[in-house]
Amino acid sequence: MTSFDLVLPCYNPIPGWATNLLASVTRLREALPEAEPHIILVNDGSAQGVSAANIEELRRALPQFTYVDYALNQGKGHALRTGVQHCKHPLCLFTDIDFPYEETSMAQLFRVLAAGQTDVAAGIRDSNYYSHVPPARVAISRTLRFLTKQLLHLPVSDTQCGLKGFNDAGKALFLSSQTKRYLFDLEFLYMSARQPGLRVQPVEVRLKEGVVFSKMPLGVLSSEGYSLLKILLRG
Repeated sequence: MTSFDLVLPCYNPIPGWATNLLASVTRLREALPEAEPHIILVNDGSAQGVSAANIEELRRALPQFTYVDYALNQGKGHALRTGVQHCKHPLCLFTDIDFPYEETSMAQLFRVLAAGQTDVAAGIRDSNYYSHVPPARVAISRTLRFLTKQLLHLPVSDTQCGLKGFNDAGKALFLSSQTKRYLFDLEFLYMSARQPGLRVQPVEVRLKEGVVFSKMPLGVLSSEGYSLLKILLRG
């Protein structure tokens, strides 16, 4: 059976997250019987929510499991790069710890990579996504899509979908990215579009029913605006 790496960043997760993770992995196995995930959980300096009992539960239940933690919160981009450094297999996927996208979508994205059709598979959210998020996040998402298309000319306009995957070529490029927080996806796809010979393919994915996204604080918006400016200037 083929194995692949699945990296999950974790920061102050809600109660029940470990049980949900195991249930999601079970559904993923059912949707993808030909492959076994190696779960890489990265605790990005959580102040609460992650206990020794949680980690022991996961170690007992998962045949392939790696746990990485550090004391100071660094941001999702940093957490994912840290997790990818612990990958053991040629193909890697990453998503959020609450598995917000349907497991069948994760399986589809894996199969595109496994078939050798691309080096980077980037999830793109269908139109139903916007009914699950606050108006402010809708505006941010649509603005980023506009900027991505008009200024960056990327092959994927939906850069912020939290489900992506890559092979070894994409992995090497991902590890060379620098953005620590939310816009790491945009930076990675911006770099991918400028890497000669690197193939990037969008894959439509579906959000699970009942998933609700939180509001984004103004402080985060300002800092990510600065990150966007740095990415544009670097190009």
